[in-house]
Amino acid sequence: MLTQLVALSPGDGRLAGLVRRVCAQTLSLPPLPSAVEVSGPESEAEAVVAEFAEQFSVDVSAITGEQRKRLWKQLGDSTFSVVTQIYIADFVPRVRAGLEALGFGSEHLGWVNGPVAWDHGTEPSDLVFNDFLPAVARMRALDPVTAELVRLRGAAQHNCRLCKSLREATALDAGGSESLYGDIERYEDSTQLTRRAKAALRYADGLIWTPAHLVADVAAEVRSGFSEAEAVELTFDVMRNASNKVAVSLGADAPRVEEGTERYLLDAEGQTVFS
Repeated sequence: MLTQLVALSPGDGRLAGLVRRVCAQTLSLPPLPSAVEVSGPESEAEAVVAEFAEQFSVDVSAITGEQRKRLWKQLGDSTFSVVTQIYIADFVPRVRAGLEALGFGSEHLGWVNGPVAWDHGTEPSDLVFNDFLPAVARMRALDPVTAELVRLRGAAQHNCRLCKSLREATALDAGGSESLYGDIERYEDSTQLTRRAKAALRYADGLIWTPAHLVADVAAEVRSGFSEAEAVELTFDVMRNASNKVAVSLGADAPRVEEGTERYLLDAEGQTVFS
């Protein structure tokens, strides 16, 4: 599925090439391949997209209302599609960095050294939200409490108001609690969180904030404390959770409840089911 995401090149491929270059430079990571090599913006619209993509990668919560307004003005109905392309350009390189640090890259990154069969027809948001994210959500190697801890950490780091208001039912039934989740903010000092949970949170922080400089000791902790299937799922979970950056960037992350939290179930099909 990563290969399918990498192969997306809608329209003439310029915007895809542009955001892939911008995000990679911002992250100091190898860029995703592009059907069209773009050295930089060549129009006002491309300059607006490049500025938005850079801030999306640096800290999505700091995107301003003015930046959103300019993006909508330049892109109109294609805004959501382009922001989804920015999400791909921003996070697939992080996944590559994580899997390579864990020593699992060759098994999951076939597009790195192989040719890419470019897909000019598939809508990026359709592939991401209807296929990729549910496929990751269907993975079940990682225990639900660890998965929820990592999800909530990502929610806080990206300041997604909706994600912070949600609680996954399977994790709650498996021992998750507000007391435990309250320790996520300062997890290093927690007496409730296990060494395994802290290792997962350190790894998630690394992918979110310093993907080009993942600490060897953190990767070693994950390799020693998790099976390969769990570690791979953990990596993909961080990317799945980071899809909240699309909503946050567009100011569409309002919670469904006015106060407190809302319980939901991530079902066997990888779909979110609210109570």
